[in-house]
Amino acid sequence: MAAAPSPTAVPAPAPGLASPGRAAWLTDVPLLLVAVVWGASYLAAKEITTAQTVVAVLVLRFAVVLPVLAAAGWRRLRALNAAQWRGAGLLGLVLGVIFLLETYGVVHTSATNAGLIISLTMIFTPLAEAVVTRIRPSRAFLGAAGLSVAGVVLLTQGGGFTTPSPGDLLMLLAALARTVHVLAMARTKSVRGADALSLTTVQLGGAVAVFAVLAAAPGTGPAPWTVAAGFGPREWLGLVFLSVFCTLFAFFVQMWAVRRTSPSRVSLLLGTEPLWAAAAGIAIGGERLGALGVAGGVLVLAGTAWGRRAARS
Repeated sequence: MAAAPSPTAVPAPAPGLASPGRAAWLTDVPLLLVAVVWGASYLAAKEITTAQTVVAVLVLRFAVVLPVLAAAGWRRLRALNAAQWRGAGLLGLVLGVIFLLETYGVVHTSATNAGLIISLTMIFTPLAEAVVTRIRPSRAFLGAAGLSVAGVVLLTQGGGFTTPSPGDLLMLLAALARTVHVLAMARTKSVRGADALSLTTVQLGGAVAVFAVLAAAPGTGPAPWTVAAGFGPREWLGLVFLSVFCTLFAFFVQMWAVRRTSPSRVSLLLGTEPLWAAAAGIAIGGERLGALGVAGGVLVLAGTAWGRRAARS
């Protein structure tokens, strides 16, 4: 990882940093699309995953896209040097931990608690970035993040809160792991000049290695091929959605965007995920939002817009 700058140093803008105005949307819109598909992933994961098949489904989810990526980017993969392989591999280990925590967490807690707790990444990231860079976040940005979190609280009140469970703790750890991943992508020197697609491929490979080792261990549930054999068309459709959109597209965009804006801004935009999770629940899952939920959705959008302006300033 890159060393933290001195207290008086100001970090240089990332290569290709989006300029204020319309150009910023070239970065923001893909990130918002990632938040949309991640929000929809809660329903998709619940449809195809049980507590006994978490590891097997994760192996399948990542393995579906990894061979295609490796074949398409073989020349660029060969161009990576040893330091870039190591850096991307370590990021892949963190990525694997994130998915294990999130998937087990969603299985063992309510969707309401999961959406609320994972949104704390919006707070953890700017605070962690401030510690690393020794530059205090602006009051406007912290206010925007607080407004967004308040909106998430209202948005998730409609389903009510359950007694804290092991799943709640797992989601909290997942939020912390997400923060580590975003900051590591932005500050790991060895991966800064490398091709984003190649780095994404190596990261997914590292995550698959983690899941494969766990799948081979006794007591972690049925083998991936056994779970795959029991899938019907609906389960395969859900798996493809999780693999292509929620994994490949999402993390490629995140790695591309973090080089063009700040980690805090990336986290804030991705923090609208609970809003889209609620939208998917209403449109697909038949859930209903009360007045508090509608007010919460408005606050999430307002806080995100405010935070974008604060980060750009």
